[in-house]
Amino acid sequence: MKAVVIENYGGKEELKEAEVATPKAGAGQVVVEMKATSINPIDWKLREGYLKQMMDWPFPIILGWDAAGVISEVGADVTDWKVGDKVFARPETTRFGTYAEYALIDAPLLAKIPDNVSFDEAASIPLAGLTAWQALFDHANLQAGEKVLIHAGAGGVGTLAIQLAKNAGAHVITTASEKNAAFLKELGADEVIDYKTTNFADVLTDVDVVFDTMGGDIQKDSFKVLKEKTGRLISIVSEPDQEIAKEKKCRGEKYLVSAKWGPASSICGFNGGWQGKSHCWCDIPILGTRGL
Repeated sequence: MKAVVIENYGGKEELKEAEVATPKAGAGQVVVEMKATSINPIDWKLREGYLKQMMDWPFPIILGWDAAGVISEVGADVTDWKVGDKVFARPETTRFGTYAEYALIDAPLLAKIPDNVSFDEAASIPLAGLTAWQALFDHANLQAGEKVLIHAGAGGVGTLAIQLAKNAGAHVITTASEKNAAFLKELGADEVIDYKTTNFADVLTDVDVVFDTMGGDIQKDSFKVLKEKTGRLISIVSEPDQEIAKEKKCRGEKYLVSAKWGPASSICGFNGGWQGKSHCWCDIPILGTRGL
């Protein structure tokens, strides 16, 4: 099969189209004929070598952590899926990613693509959607009526986090540039703070949950706006300063996203179809391009 691989760490010029072995389904696995994937920060970070210590794999490496397509082969012991099913997933983290014609995926990681969702839309959901869901609900235990601050609301994770939090009945605050304010309010944000002109720490208090996607000084300042004793800061970037958390009597936690859907399957309301908005800013042909 054809795939986009890297054989060295570096810039986008390292992306190369190559012929590689087509995967075969083992027990508990399926092969998915890829219709769409997406590009996430982890892709360029791995490509440039920033994640080498965490993912020290031999070359060639196929990037890609979002899959949307049609099952072409089913392995032994797979009973819930069949050839022809339209599925999407965030596969396990291996050097055999989804920038390819086919991808090997563990069956428990699959979810059905709702009828009203395109392959492009489906491919934009798994990694970002699971990241947002697990931060807000599995780790922060966000409740209806609580105030949540979501940093960088216009990003892939942020746009889904806003919708999930709003759907859960939370009061949603986000940081973004003014040009994205109207768009984010359409998604469900109750307040949009222009980070270019306003320091969120100067205008917010008594926030129940902060979803930190930035780290650094933004993470430190986020403790200032949290409620004492019950506030929770959940980061996907860096470990929060536990001394600051202790002083504030709050909880600070960093986590790594899991590939398993679990309760997050309701992201797409599988019984009734996707009710949110997944935004595809542009379509890029994976094969035959170096524009990733």
